[in-house]
Order: sequence, then C-alpha cells, then structure tokens
Amino acid sequence: MLNKITTMQKFSPVFLKNGAKIRKFSIKKLMFTILIVFALSINSFASCPPDEGMWLPMFVERLNYVDMQKMGLQLTSEEIYSINNSSLKDAIVGLAGSSEPRGYFCTGEIVSDQGLLFTNHHCGFDAVQKHSSLEHDYLTDGFWAMNKSEELPNEDLTASFLIRMENVTDSILPALSDTMSESDRSSKIRKLSKKLKKEASEDGKYHVTVNSFYGGNEYYMFIYEVFEDVRLVGAPPSAIGKFGGDTDNWMWPRHTGDFTIFRVYSAPDGSPAKYADENVPLKPKHYLPVSLKGIEEEDFAMVWGYPGGTDRYLTSYGVEFKLQNTNPILIDILGKRLDVMKEDMDADPDVKIKYASQYAGLANGWKMFIGSSKGLKRLKVYDKKVKIEKNFMEWVNSDPERMKKYGNALDDIAKANKEMEKEITPLLYLNLAAMGPGIISFARNFMQFHGLLEDQKENPEAVKETAEQLNEVAIEHFKDYNPPTDKKMLAELFKMYADNISPKKYPEIFSEINKKYKGDYKKFANDVFKNSIFASLDKTEQFLENPKFKTLDKDLAYKTMNGLFETLMKISGKYSSERKKLNKGERLFIAGLREMNPDKVYYPDANSTMRLSYGKVMDYFPADAVHYDYITTLEGVMEKEDPDNDEFIVPEKLKELYQEKDYGRYGKDGELIICFLTTNDITGGNSGSPVINGNGELIGLAFDGNWEAMSGDVAFEPELQRTINVDIRYVLFIIDKFAGATNLIDELTIVE
Repeated sequence: MLNKITTMQKFSPVFLKNGAKIRKFSIKKLMFTILIVFALSINSFASCPPDEGMWLPMFVERLNYVDMQKMGLQLTSEEIYSINNSSLKDAIVGLAGSSEPRGYFCTGEIVSDQGLLFTNHHCGFDAVQKHSSLEHDYLTDGFWAMNKSEELPNEDLTASFLIRMENVTDSILPALSDTMSESDRSSKIRKLSKKLKKEASEDGKYHVTVNSFYGGNEYYMFIYEVFEDVRLVGAPPSAIGKFGGDTDNWMWPRHTGDFTIFRVYSAPDGSPAKYADENVPLKPKHYLPVSLKGIEEEDFAMVWGYPGGTDRYLTSYGVEFKLQNTNPILIDILGKRLDVMKEDMDADPDVKIKYASQYAGLANGWKMFIGSSKGLKRLKVYDKKVKIEKNFMEWVNSDPERMKKYGNALDDIAKANKEMEKEITPLLYLNLAAMGPGIISFARNFMQFHGLLEDQKENPEAVKETAEQLNEVAIEHFKDYNPPTDKKMLAELFKMYADNISPKKYPEIFSEINKKYKGDYKKFANDVFKNSIFASLDKTEQFLENPKFKTLDKDLAYKTMNGLFETLMKISGKYSSERKKLNKGERLFIAGLREMNPDKVYYPDANSTMRLSYGKVMDYFPADAVHYDYITTLEGVMEKEDPDNDEFIVPEKLKELYQEKDYGRYGKDGELIICFLTTNDITGGNSGSPVINGNGELIGLAFDGNWEAMSGDVAFEPELQRTINVDIRYVLFIIDKFAGATNLIDELTIVE
C-alpha cells in the first residue's frame, strides 16, 4: 500500500478562514506530522539509469524523450506534456482532503469523457468507510452506482488538475544571500512566493503553490484547478480490494484488486464548484483509453502521479538517524496502537467498521518502517552514503574556494543531527503516543474556542458561529469513534510515554497522575471518560448548546491536551531550530554535488508535485535461487484462500467465475492476470497512479512497492526495486463480470 500517512496540511488543530470555515483535526492529519515534524526529506536527486527517477514532465523533451522512445514510447513530447493542447498530464489527478492542497495523499486518472476517475481501493477506503454502517456495509459488500443518481458525495475530497508548471528560480534566488540567517531566508522566500502565487491565481480562479527543489537551490510554481465535487461510483468488496490485507502488504506475489472508482463533477459551465444538484460530470481536457491488449515482459511502462517524498540525497548521518531514532520509535508506537484497536475490532463488527480506515493507515506505516529499517541495513545504504561523502570532501578540499563555500556542509549536517537526537524521542512519543488518543486529539479542535469563550461578551457572534461549526466536527468525529476502545488507548499510550521518556521531560499532567492516581493510568483514563465533555456526542452537544469558559477550562481532557500541546510546542521549537541548521548544510551539499558532476543528469526528489517515471515490465530475483515472475493470476487467489482468515476470504461469486473460467474478453488462454510488476520508480502518493503503455493507454494502476526494496526512498536499487500494479483487465473484469456494472464499462474507450 503505497500511500504513506500523508494528508495533514496544517499543524494547528483548528482555524477560521475568513471567519467562516473550520478545519478539523483528524487521525490522518495527526499521522502526517510523522513526515512534517521529523522527516529528513531534502529535495534531492541522483544520476540514474532509465528506470530510476521521478521526472518533472515539463522537461521530458529535453531530458527523457529519446530514452523513452528507445524503450517503446510512441507518443510525441507534445502529447505527453503541453500547456496549450490536451496531453497526458491533463488526465492525471491529485487527490487531497482540502480545497487548497499543499500535497496529495493519492493519485487518480480520468478514464472517460464524463469525468470517471480510477484510483486505488486503499485510496478510496476512507470514503467508502464513511459511507458504511452495519446496515450498509460497503467495505464488506462493495458499492456500485448503477446510474449517476446513486453516486455518493464525499465532503472534503478534492481532485486537482495541473494547468502548468513554471521555473521561478530567477524570481527568488537573486533576492537571497549566503549571509542571511535561515529564518530570514525562509521569510523572504515566503514573501516572494506569496506574490508569485497571487499573480498566477487570477483572482482565486487557480490554486497555486511554489515548491522548493534540490534542497532550496531551485523553485518551481504549480498552477492547479481544484474540483471539490468528487462522488463515489464503485468499490469492490474488501475481500477483493484489500485481499491479502496486512499480511500481503508490500509483498510479491500479490493478488489484490486494489481499485476504487469516483467521478469528478463541475458546475454547468465546466468550472470547479462545491457539491450541488445542478453540477454535471466533468468534461475533461484528456482522458485515458483503456487497453485490453495485455502486457509482456520488457514492455514499456510509464507511471504518472504525485509521489509524496523521497530522501535519495540523505546523508549517512540521516540514515543513521532513521535507523537509531525515528524508525524504532515509530514501530513501537504504531504497533501498540494497532494492538489496542485490533482487539476491539475483532470483538465487534461495528467497531471494525469504525476503525477500519484508521487501522489500515497505521498498519501500512508500521510495516513500512519495519521494512525500511531492514532494507537500509541489508543493502548497506549507510556505507554507500559514506563513500559518496568521502568523494565529495576530496573534491572540496582540492580547491580553496570550494573549501570556503562547501567545507562545512557535512559538519553542519552531522552537528544538527546530533542535536536533533536529543529532542526526537520525546517529540514522537508526545505527538503520537500521549496525544494519540481520540479524546485528546478531538479536544484540540477547541483551542481557539477556549480563547473566544474567555472574551465571549466581546464576540458573541463568533462564539455562536464557532459552536455551530464545532458541532459539525463533533458529529463527524463520533461517527467513527468507540469510547471504550479509546479509553484503553489512553491508558496504554500514556503508560508508554511514561515508560520511555525521562521524568525531567514529563508534561505537568504526568506528575498529577503519579500524585493523584498513584501512576495508575487506567484509573486516570476512567476519570477522563467519566467527567469530560468530549467523552460522548451527547456531552459535547450539551456543552455547545450553552458553552461556558469555566466548563471547558476545567475539563480534564482539555486540560490534559493543553498541557501536552504546550510541551510539544517547546520541544518542536528546539527541534525546528536544529532543522534549520540542517537545511543549510543540505542545501550546500546538494549544490556542491551538482557542481562536482556537471555532466550528469539529475532528477529532483519527490515532493508531492506531478512526476512521471518510465521503465518496463519485468520480473526479479529477490534472493539466491529465488525467482519471481512478473505476473500473478486468479489461480493464486484461490491458492491463498483461507475462510478462517478475513484477509484471505474469497467471495463466492469470484470462485464461481473462476471455476467456470468465465473471464470474457479480460482473460487469455484460460487465465486471468491479477497483478504485474514494472521497474518504475515510485513512492507514497503514487498510489492510484496510472500505468500507461507506449501508446498512451491505461494498462494498470500502481499500488505498492516490494518488500526487498523498502529502503528505496533513500536509495534506488535497480535490480530489486519493483512497482506492483493491478492489471486493468482484472479491474474491468470485476466491474463487468463480478459486479455487473456494465454502465461503467460502456463509458470507457476500450482498445482491444
């Protein structure tokens, strides 16, 4: 499951936009702080073979086109990327949870002239879960809209289309200097970026971002149209869309039908609009035809999408930091949270539905960090980085001017990492353990309201308006919430924090727990849930009907959250200060390497901007005497079937189709291919990305990487690294033969 835990766009829990719109704090947003608070992503690059690299489409003609033609591309460069005519880039969609996204949790692609959109099942899992209940369990049974009136709206889900990208380096770098502090530099960049974005937005018509590349040595602007009416059209049952569950996640051979279908709607004039009855299916500039011709080994394959982040230029100090600090802590915390949820999910179907999406995201991250650590060690990535750094310093020391400019870069990186080590443990345990329980994260939504209530006589209308918005947040929160589970979570995670952090760094609440509750975290959790206004929807709504400052101020859950948050901000401040020093060292290191190798072609690290990668369909040898074929078939699904394990249940209808070999035009020679492998370079955010053949036709959906190359975000391994894709013929087979949703098949342009 490729999409890392990546949806948070603001660290603050709640804010008002123009006094009207409230942003909600959610578990998915909490988890993205994994990437924001401690990540060492540094916008890097490397020289590479054709399979390696996530390339900016605007440079495809200059950098990649000849190589792509040799590998099997039949399109012109203008058909790939154009700002004046329709091209492949116009069919690629960034999926986000905001109308002003700063990044994308998944990718989708438009596949019909009526705005039909394909993405992964795990990308649409949250939307399907929100529409599910015991009465309508779409997670278990699947969902299929047999006409447009049955399609389901999804609040906050947005689809972004790239209009164009521009190099704005010359509008930013001349205003910066080497003598600037990192804070002043960042402030200047924000100011210049704000001006550029305002000019390019055309009075709010477009959403514009300015992104840093190559460690802050280049800057590019991206102009998007963001569509806010995205409706659920179809999803297979989890027994197909999530077949193999956590056991098969990141593994090959794979037999997962990982797809979900949405539709993008626009206003009648084709412009973006919020959900409304009068909206119409989007008329896209371009959509992908679907190929039934199949794949053969060494066929050309492109992947387009919005990869979230890679660390290809991470130094040996950064690798060491991951292995010794961040990864072990994350594995520990996420593992505990999963254990608590799993116990209650196994015992109660209603709890299973409520926590399904949250559990899937945490489990994905937990397994990813385990695999990443193993891969970094097994492939000796640290040693490879040391060798690069040794060559760099030899080059620097051979010239006095280079020594003056780049001589301290690696020392600065080493010192910053050493200082960050002092803060990372309490920072992560605070953020993901102590502040992890739902009752604590929900209370964060009330921080601004606390200030308003203190001066409510000054601002009665703001109090009333905010209370109404918080009531909506509460309804959404409690829909997927089970208080007994969260009570267990609170006790377990608080104990975990206390056991792993020095008492010198305890927030005040831990002293109170030791004093009043004798260190019994279960008693403390019982007290919180017995007395807090955040323990149930009824209590929260009663409070919001007649909100009082004293009630909120003295609430045990709120007081606990507030104390934790204050401590978190202090530690984050220290960590961020060292991070700025690290940024400078990384920027100089990257600039020096590019100067050291002027004839090499470099690609920028992933940063949730549109990229394409190209490679071929290919098998691999994961270990001595072990060979993996490049395809899996429906026969493998039947071989894995285990009726006693909900990860490997096979629907009866699917078994019937298999037994009768009723594959229609989607099978070949009595077989139905489920998944296939390519050598494309991808990462989190590429979930749902289209896999496209040399003719520009859709042949599959990328949805995962392989276990043997889990360190791939730091170092690409061409012999091992593979992208796992669901074959588009299996997708159509499920839609057509399994679900009978021929209305959707009829929309597609199918190439036989």
